[in-house]
Amino acid sequence: MASLPPRSTLQPNSTNPEIETAFEMESPAMINVVVQNKSHDQEEDADLNMKQLIRTRDIDHHEPADDHLDGVFLTWKDLCVTVSNGKSGTKPILQSLTGYARPGELLAIMGPSGCGKSTLLDALAGRLSSNTRQTGEILVNGRKQTLAYGTSAYVTQDDTLMMTLTVREAVYYSAQLQLPDSMSKSEKKERADMTIREMGLQDAINTRIGGWGVKGISGGQKRRVSICIEILTRPKLLFLDEPTSGLDSAASYYVMSRIARLGQRDGIGRTIIASIHQPSSEVFQLFHNLCLLSSGRAVYFGPASTANEFFSLSGFPCPTLQNPSDHFLKTINKDFEKDFEEGLAGALSTEEVIQLLIKSYKSSERYQQVPKQVAEICKQAYGELETKRSHASFLTQCLVLTRRSFVNMYRDLGYYWLRLAIYIALAIGLGTVYFNIGNSYASIQARGSLLTFIASFLTFMAIGGFPSFVEDMKIFERERLNGHYGAGAFVISNTLSAVPYLLLVSIIPGAIAYYLPGLRRGQEYFVYFVSVLFACMMLVESLMMLVASIVPNYLMGIITGAGIQGLMILVGGFFRLPNDLPKPVWKYPLHEMAFHKYAYQGMFKNEFEGAVFQNNQKLDAGGRPVPMIITGDEILRDTWQAEMGYSKWGDLAVLLGMIACYRLLFLVIIKGTEKFKPLIKALKSRSSKQAAVLVTVNPSSTPLHE
Repeated sequence: MASLPPRSTLQPNSTNPEIETAFEMESPAMINVVVQNKSHDQEEDADLNMKQLIRTRDIDHHEPADDHLDGVFLTWKDLCVTVSNGKSGTKPILQSLTGYARPGELLAIMGPSGCGKSTLLDALAGRLSSNTRQTGEILVNGRKQTLAYGTSAYVTQDDTLMMTLTVREAVYYSAQLQLPDSMSKSEKKERADMTIREMGLQDAINTRIGGWGVKGISGGQKRRVSICIEILTRPKLLFLDEPTSGLDSAASYYVMSRIARLGQRDGIGRTIIASIHQPSSEVFQLFHNLCLLSSGRAVYFGPASTANEFFSLSGFPCPTLQNPSDHFLKTINKDFEKDFEEGLAGALSTEEVIQLLIKSYKSSERYQQVPKQVAEICKQAYGELETKRSHASFLTQCLVLTRRSFVNMYRDLGYYWLRLAIYIALAIGLGTVYFNIGNSYASIQARGSLLTFIASFLTFMAIGGFPSFVEDMKIFERERLNGHYGAGAFVISNTLSAVPYLLLVSIIPGAIAYYLPGLRRGQEYFVYFVSVLFACMMLVESLMMLVASIVPNYLMGIITGAGIQGLMILVGGFFRLPNDLPKPVWKYPLHEMAFHKYAYQGMFKNEFEGAVFQNNQKLDAGGRPVPMIITGDEILRDTWQAEMGYSKWGDLAVLLGMIACYRLLFLVIIKGTEKFKPLIKALKSRSSKQAAVLVTVNPSSTPLHE
């Protein structure tokens, strides 16, 4: 391969100052190259170089085909996105972008890192965060309308999948959740198997997905599993964020080729929009249209096949045998500007090159044709889009999610099994330290300390399952945003699937810690003890669910949850008796709100109520102990200062009620997040100084244009 001169791609191609070339197109079928003082041979060469461009332009300006009028035409005009930049105001992310995506075509959004690819994709899909301001007009088939569930889908950059499931299980569970109850189980299974074959995953169908610490399928296969899950409903609009990220060139090509085939699968013209970082030349040939961004500005929008000609006519031709996408990105990437400029006197800076390309694009007929094409799309008479598409019923969703969560908990050793092993070890330690404490006066304090440790520190370790729950929350967030199911089904299924494991964790260590020390005999007392222990563990898990909904980072979440529990233990009524707690704040309301208060009181009442102990602390005149009897009610009232106005079952009822309140509060928080984020975005957009049409978002149906 011939060596290329340095910086050749970043300098204008013309060497004669009298020669000026402009990229202008008078009509869709004609390209005029204006050349001053050029020879006849040069004109012929220029015409020869533009033949392919002319042919492509003729094809590009076709009217929407009739068989695609029932698809989704997505257009955007003057789209701007800004983000708050602290005290310094706002920072523009996207600047006045206009474009379109048509059925049966693959639109690629390209550009260097940080250019706004993912932001543009999120804006079109209605997934911008609440701290951004969005202005401009986004239309679906020329109208502002809501897409029904299943009409659109979004494949995120991160493959958030349940690592304990096999490929078949992951896709099949998703099919049961998304597809309507009118389809039989065999039909859903057939749809899942067919989708797996479409993505070429039949050889890995029984392999677990895997993740950190667990070997599974490859990165490319995970990406295809994510795509499988989202195309089960046969969506007409598909968004993909960096579908080739982390893949080698071969895997990237196979993934993108299968994505490109989806555009015409089953006779359905699907609109596919993908942000992609640096495709190979083979992958680049799969693109129909290209949107090239630099710092949020459009450098080029149009047919991917004419992008090379655009750069050539702008003075920056792609060197022979070089990947066009590499050339484009190298030309407009200003992150390493100093490296390019070093030792090159007179060379253009990257910013100057970008400005020159943008100026060339804005002066071209292609730039003028984009809004015209948008207007033509909006004038077309399209078929009615589905306004309502059914999916699985709420009961079906709850059952499927419960089954899936139960399987995940069973296979994930860190979820409950490791915790069970540690609980058993701790219970054996407690049983041996407090072995056979008897019924003496000294056993009163020992029993209280033992029960307090069990209710406090044994349940405290339930925060160990927080990282696994955070992973479940990530999966829920992805599936909720794509409308697979709602928050109510998730909360119910998570609660039901955890009950058998929490009962197991409560009964086995609880029996060891109860019978080895010789606590109160009687089956009914042991059942109550296990019930309180179970309620405490469920409460801690519910508390950590609340923390996870507010603090998604698992490290910060563990610290926050541990701090909250430490505060509850402090005011629970053992380390400092209730009557000795300072009344402002500590007793009212913290002591009343801490579930440890009711756990301590319930266990104390279960252990001491109706029991009798020997009190040999009182001495006669000769210094000998006087045998006396002390009742359990006296111990509860005087020693532990327990509230005797209600029985131990009242304390258990309070604990169960707190579980329901915590779970309901968790549901309210995640439901509130769904409702208030769009309102916050709407208020911010309306307060924006830019005059534009507001686009709001429905998280469960992408995109929503109201």
